[in-house]
Amino acid sequence: MDTVKNGTILISDPFLKDPNFVRTVVLLCDHETTGTCGFVINRKTEDTVSDLISDMEGCDFPVYYGGPVQTDTVHILHRRPDLITDSIEVVPGVFWGGDFTQIIQYIHAGLIAEEDIRFYIGYSGWGEGQLAEELEEKSWITSTGSEKLVFFAEPEQIWKEALKEMGGEYQQLIHYPLDPQLN
Repeated sequence: MDTVKNGTILISDPFLKDPNFVRTVVLLCDHETTGTCGFVINRKTEDTVSDLISDMEGCDFPVYYGGPVQTDTVHILHRRPDLITDSIEVVPGVFWGGDFTQIIQYIHAGLIAEEDIRFYIGYSGWGEGQLAEELEEKSWITSTGSEKLVFFAEPEQIWKEALKEMGGEYQQLIHYPLDPQLN
């Protein structure tokens, strides 16, 4: 029954009211029976990497809001396993974590470009059974994540793009208003 696994994306229902997840797409990186961890991939913050990490002075790569849990932590998704060791492949072409010393070194050397890596502040997490309940309540639409979506050039369009890729009835959801009472 559990179709959720590492690499699944959760696309928020158009009427989901939780302000942390309104019109978001979450890539699940670690799904176990005891809990689930992932990152909101379509919500850019105003911060840059140099604002958050002292060793990254001058790096103006954007920082994304990964979720409401432990917002004092920084996480990464990237597509450079050839340079960044100790990372985990989540979906083909998308890797989570890795040796942070290498990341800093290769960014400063110009070997890792902004389009190769995403920095996230915090993460999205669910305790045992919590995500299953939310799926039962139809808070989320599930699909398979992809390198294209994670590194989409216009992050604010990822929610719509994910639904378009699903086609059919899902494609119609992109036109739903945020608040149906205003329609």
